[in-house]
Amino acid sequence: MRDARDDALAQRWRRWLGRARHFAEEAYSAPYRGAIARARRDEDDLFMLLVFSELMGMPNPVGYYTLELQPLLMERFHDWHQRMGMERSPLDDFRCC
Repeated sequence: MRDARDDALAQRWRRWLGRARHFAEEAYSAPYRGAIARARRDEDDLFMLLVFSELMGMPNPVGYYTLELQPLLMERFHDWHQRMGMERSPLDDFRCC
């Protein structure tokens, strides 16, 4: 039969193992975080270019489908065009700076 002391010991072991598992996961994934963040940022930049390409004068084969995404992405547009190295907005009829 188990008593309260055994339960407390088992609970302490579970807590310690949980912390050790968390530490091991963090130690394993830490070197890859930067690469994953860069890859995600590159994908986001490509997606923003695809969505706003017709406004910049580039033909967009899926322009009809990306048109409804423009209002949703307008708040991220300023950060995106500055990250791409454009000081001012590349759109003639839209000023964000």
